[in-house]
Amino acid sequence: MSRIGNKSIPFPAGTTVNVDSNNLVTVKGPKGELKQQVHPDLKVAIEDGVVTVTRPTDQKRHKAAHGLYRTLVNNMIVGVADGYKKELELVGVGYKAEADGQVLELNVGYSHLVLVVLPDEIKVSTETLKGKPPRITMESIDKQMLGHFASKIRELRPPEPYKGKGIRYVDERITIKETKKK
Repeated sequence: MSRIGNKSIPFPAGTTVNVDSNNLVTVKGPKGELKQQVHPDLKVAIEDGVVTVTRPTDQKRHKAAHGLYRTLVNNMIVGVADGYKKELELVGVGYKAEADGQVLELNVGYSHLVLVVLPDEIKVSTETLKGKPPRITMESIDKQMLGHFASKIRELRPPEPYKGKGIRYVDERITIKETKKK
């Protein structure tokens, strides 16, 4: 039995959730609007400020889809109500980040600047404080898109295991390996 799928999803007062006949869930809130197509076998019901997702049988594919789509709908509700935020830090000598609109300019040890163009749904800002590594802050209502672009930026210079240099998430812990002994 899916414990995640059976949980009901309460939504805050400023948020509206609609389901059409094609199982397209639309969530509107103070931060924006998101849409998600739900598997046709699943039923999405809205009653008294609570969203529930039910499955027709206990087949393995229905159980898997049940938990997945319940989580996707929950992420949409949290996104339009509160939003999501990811922070990255650039650890390394001379590493810099600068945001110019939706273009992120990174200087991460290559012979050239790396330019990353972010979609309009993601708001990006950078800060550089003296004595601390530069920090990139990204905010969005779409959790999936935010995580995807944060991982793409981290992929440009992942943290290396001997000195810990690279781009990492703020709460990420890097295990430093011991160097070879002579």
